[in-house]
Amino acid sequence: MNENEKISQIITRRLRNRNISFLANESIAEHISDAEREQLLHEVIEKVEDLLRSLIIDIENDHNVHNTARRIARMYINETLKGRYHKAPSWTEFPNVKRLDELYTLGPITVRSTCSHHLVPILGDLWVGVVPSARVIGISKFNRITDWIMSRPHIQEEAVIMLADYLEKKIEPKGLAIVLRAKHFCMAWRGVKDANTVMTNFVMRGDFLRDKGLEKRFFDMIRTQDF
Repeated sequence: MNENEKISQIITRRLRNRNISFLANESIAEHISDAEREQLLHEVIEKVEDLLRSLIIDIENDHNVHNTARRIARMYINETLKGRYHKAPSWTEFPNVKRLDELYTLGPITVRSTCSHHLVPILGDLWVGVVPSARVIGISKFNRITDWIMSRPHIQEEAVIMLADYLEKKIEPKGLAIVLRAKHFCMAWRGVKDANTVMTNFVMRGDFLRDKGLEKRFFDMIRTQDF
């Protein structure tokens, strides 16, 4: 190993050698240590300082940007993109002892994500509908899992599919429905500068695909939850 090699280069080589994908919306948390994540944070601080200098901002003398690079790096690694660098939240599954098989919904769940094209916010609300099978989880886990999945660079269409895939794998419900309604700051803050446009998309799995009446019940129920 080259002693001058950056930690990002070391991690990247490891992932490539193991044929592990590291696309923007994928988690690499299982393949880096806590110490490496801290090293990566310091590397990102240096890179953001270079970016600010390239933008001709006097980071040495302007008190308004003092420690801005550190704040941005921490924001990316530990907050807005934490779904890439921190492991999934732990959860406990419970057996569905009463064999509950009725639809329940949760929402609105606050979504804070990042546009992978411009790295600006995607902010919105999400609703989940579940027809349980043999396993159930505490309802707060839906919020935690949503936050973990969404805290990465995304396009909205893929984000909803990724969340559905993860939930379906973990709890194997008879039916799963997810709806996301969000505003994209890549449209509101720049470009067309339209702050009113909202994007809505949904994913239906299992019983929801086979039973249009169940799908209608789902949408009727979430309309009572500010949809």
